[in-house]
Amino acid sequence: MKTLKTILALLLLALLTISCSGDDDNNNNKVPVTYVAENPLDSYLATSGFNQKAVDVKNEGFYEFGFSFKPTVTGKITSVFAKMPDTNTALRITLWDASTKTVIHSEKMFVSVANMAFEKTIVPIQVTKDKEYFLSVYSDDWISRTKTDGSSTTYPIVAGNIIITGYAYSLSSATEPVYPSTKRYDYYAGDFSFLFKQTE
Repeated sequence: MKTLKTILALLLLALLTISCSGDDDNNNNKVPVTYVAENPLDSYLATSGFNQKAVDVKNEGFYEFGFSFKPTVTGKITSVFAKMPDTNTALRITLWDASTKTVIHSEKMFVSVANMAFEKTIVPIQVTKDKEYFLSVYSDDWISRTKTDGSSTTYPIVAGNIIITGYAYSLSSATEPVYPSTKRYDYYAGDFSFLFKQTE
């Protein structure tokens, strides 16, 4: 009887050791999730049809213009992009809280070559799932993008984990950004965007 109890105790100890070892292996083998950074601009232009026709517009007066968007997941904006039809030593790019129409962050970007895409890495800005933001630039030059037939597009537009909710502009000044409030559906003035990376 004593031998049987000893054997059962050893068997139980062996099972517990194997079980704990298996748990450790599972915990040690967990691979951290890596999210791919994404730029919503190409998807936005393709889905809207605004990739069909592009015309450079220069020296047409200064405007604050851009697009509103909502992330479908929480993440961060890590850089901004711009491609303009003329050089600009201090292109102002601004991220807004769309509900309060207040500036979250403004960045100056040096666009040294016309019609060449530039990227500027920024201190990451956290953006929240389902919250609406607006990204704008202040410029008197832009690439006017339309459909070939000039017709309007329909918002919202899904571009990966970003939903583009509209395009708008306002007359503006060099001193302070003005929230773009005049909506348009038949064109997009650009080109500028951001790099977004999901964090959870």
